[in-house]
Amino acid sequence: MATSHTFDYDLIVIGSGAGGSAAATIAARAGKRVAIIESDTFGGDSPNWSDVPTKALMHVARVYDEARHASRFGLRTSTLGYNYPSIRAWKELAVKRTGAGGNRRFYENHGISAFHGAAHFLSPHEISVNRRHLSAAHFLIATGSSWITPKIQGLTDIPFFTPRTILEAIRPPKSLFIIGGGSHGVEMAELMATFGTKVYIAEQASRILPKQDEEVGHTLEKVLSERKGVTVLTHSRVLSVSKEGLGKRVLITRAGVEKHIKVDEILVAAGRAPNVDLGLENASVRYTAKGIEVNDHLQTSTKHIFAAGDVLGRLSNTHSALLESRVAAHNLLQKSKITPDYTATPGVIFTMPEIAHVGLSEDDCHKRDLAINKAVAPLNIIARSNTADFRDGFVKIITDKKGVVLGGTIVAPHAGELIHEIGLAVKHGLTAQAIADTPHAFLTWGEAVRVAAAKLSSK
Repeated sequence: MATSHTFDYDLIVIGSGAGGSAAATIAARAGKRVAIIESDTFGGDSPNWSDVPTKALMHVARVYDEARHASRFGLRTSTLGYNYPSIRAWKELAVKRTGAGGNRRFYENHGISAFHGAAHFLSPHEISVNRRHLSAAHFLIATGSSWITPKIQGLTDIPFFTPRTILEAIRPPKSLFIIGGGSHGVEMAELMATFGTKVYIAEQASRILPKQDEEVGHTLEKVLSERKGVTVLTHSRVLSVSKEGLGKRVLITRAGVEKHIKVDEILVAAGRAPNVDLGLENASVRYTAKGIEVNDHLQTSTKHIFAAGDVLGRLSNTHSALLESRVAAHNLLQKSKITPDYTATPGVIFTMPEIAHVGLSEDDCHKRDLAINKAVAPLNIIARSNTADFRDGFVKIITDKKGVVLGGTIVAPHAGELIHEIGLAVKHGLTAQAIADTPHAFLTWGEAVRVAAAKLSSK
């Protein structure tokens, strides 16, 4: 990064979430003059309204749910209850402890100028923020994405929750209709149902979690409906919503039949759109409604402007945004350019059981015409499923015809922890035989990974 004192800063980072924070601190440590601009809460989505608070609440829900169903182990649980304001206070403590939410002072302590407001490009080297003009030799755009409001008749006329705003609810609603059966929709369905909400979840596809392997959606649907009383409405499209008394009336069509459902609240989790409204035309940065276009080095069409994280419009997650932020920082600072390597990046959905996947899914392999072998080990074939009395789930591993692991999916307690063994195999081209030959401790969930691998080894 060439330092030019004709500009106010060497680097201005727009957005203080995962896509922006790492690059800002790396550049500041390298002695560069850095500014960071945030239009919302410092720290961005993950620590403030997404990963951290959601998982803190889901941890409580899991403990509560396990305790509630523990009479089968001889525990007396009939007097069990909860205090939702106290649960919310715990969520706030978890957010505070991570230190990444509302962390403006963190940047200032690193010598980074922090500005609160919306940034707008005036020219390729100049932006305005709160009527102030700031210039920089380089920019990193990491403005993230926001929940979209789908085009449903009446939706803009009534108040509704998003996965962000429901975290601030004073108490769980008595009944809730969730539009969208993706990862955020199912996490919220489970969370609210555990605390006693009657939940309906509608998904246009033939199964919830349509981006995951088929077995995943079917397994989770069974768990949500049988264990949590959630009404799962697949093949369903919401036609309109309207106010009815103190509640809301939802009109859906399912298999050609129209049906009315009355609920207290509606939650919309039907996807996110990148935040690209920042005058990119004035900087000649190419973008579409789907996101900012970048090359392999995360450079935009204007070479001194980089972009990272959700604003790229890819299927992203916090750990990928951090990776991109570090890559962008390297490419800003060094002559040798590097590209982000997403190989074996895991994804986790924190339901109970957890869902984790890494590498290629079966659908991915079919789209690429790859010849594969696959094996599924149901949880109920390992001893841990008996001692924990939990049988709903499986480990699935996919290999090429030579036995090299291409990907895997785990639906099990602690799947997020278990997936990294398969991730290591994907990253380093290991075979299923190599996993099967590795000793796995008796009475761990990890034994199911070994069993799935052993099935493939014998093929």
